Amino acid sequence: QDQSPFGWLYYGAWKAKGLLASPWIVSAEVTRQFPDTVMLAVSERQPFARWQRPGAGEVLVSEDGTTLPTGAGIVPGDLARLPVVTGWGPERLSEALRLTRALSRYTVQSVTYTPAGFTAKTASGTAWGGDLETFVKYAGSIGMYPNKKIHIYPWGVSVQE
Repeated sequence: QDQSPFGWLYYGAWKAKGLLASPWIVSAEVTRQFPDTVMLAVSERQPFARWQRPGAGEVLVSEDGTTLPTGAGIVPGDLARLPVVTGWGPERLSEALRLTRALSRYTVQSVTYTPAGFTAKTASGTAWGGDLETFVKYAGSIGMYPNKKIHIYPWGVSVQE
């Protein structure tokens, strides 16, 4: 007999708390449909990037920065296509993932963070920016100057041959 404060119709996320213990699961909810059906709604995280942690090994991360364990169902060839995030200094993973998402139309291969800024290598060139907001704002420069080295500053964009 269910002693849920919500009664027999709605169990909610608390009934699926075992699923929520997995880093692969964003949300899970159990709903009972009268008379004899139980529905389970699950949202899963997807691998978004490979993070080469300073002084440690490479791990998969989702777009929200959650570390995802590898195991059955993870195909190494699929992982090779994911962008690689590296860096040193204070951890800036969440900012690097935001930049990776903002530049996704340029097929990001890698993003490197340092205390001085970010470098993004894409299929069409390399760009550096010291400030994340400015980098994201002027990211269109990557498409305007293919196969060039671009430096994005708050006062303008520098293009190197």
